[in-house]
Amino acid sequence: MARNPIFSATLQAALLGATSNILAQLIEAYRKQTAIEVDWIPVFQFLMFSIISTPPNFLWQDFLESSFPARLPPAGQGKAASAADEQPLSIRNTLLKFGLDQTVGATFNTLLFSVYIHSIHLAMPDAPRITNFTKATSYWISPGVIDFSAVDMAVVWQAALAEFWTIVVAGMKLWPAVSLVNFTLVKTVEGRNLVGCVAGLGWGIYMSIIAAKE
Repeated sequence: MARNPIFSATLQAALLGATSNILAQLIEAYRKQTAIEVDWIPVFQFLMFSIISTPPNFLWQDFLESSFPARLPPAGQGKAASAADEQPLSIRNTLLKFGLDQTVGATFNTLLFSVYIHSIHLAMPDAPRITNFTKATSYWISPGVIDFSAVDMAVVWQAALAEFWTIVVAGMKLWPAVSLVNFTLVKTVEGRNLVGCVAGLGWGIYMSIIAAKE
């Protein structure tokens, strides 16, 4: 049985999200000349964020491609046309996808990340530093450890808005280039998700460092 593409994309993103947080912690430890240890709680927090954020992003990319296909079949042949018969890259559709991705998509992802990070921190205010993976896993799955009822969404939203433009401006150094590569060179949504995940490894390191300072 073929694996669901959204499941595969989420698994890839979760693994890379966790990896980016681990690398961020190692980089910070090296920079500060402290013991090189991994605090697994923020790793799990980033893993959970990837699980939450990947499905809507996958569906968003699928929507963009189905609404504005990169290559249109020759007139009169419809979807039955073979790949060899496809027209060159549609500049119009590519620019539309790029514009929507860098405005609507970027806004959604920036706010989603900020809302999640501030919420999870408020839901786990007393989370200890746990460098043992087994103990961290046991703590993470314990009942009552994550209490979203303690989250004040007004406070979360205010914090998300306060850092919105800082994150957006930082993201402009990476994501427009990633989008151009995806929309011009990568043909499938699955492939674009993988490219995004690989690029997101570096972005995740940056965001992990930002989240650690919250």
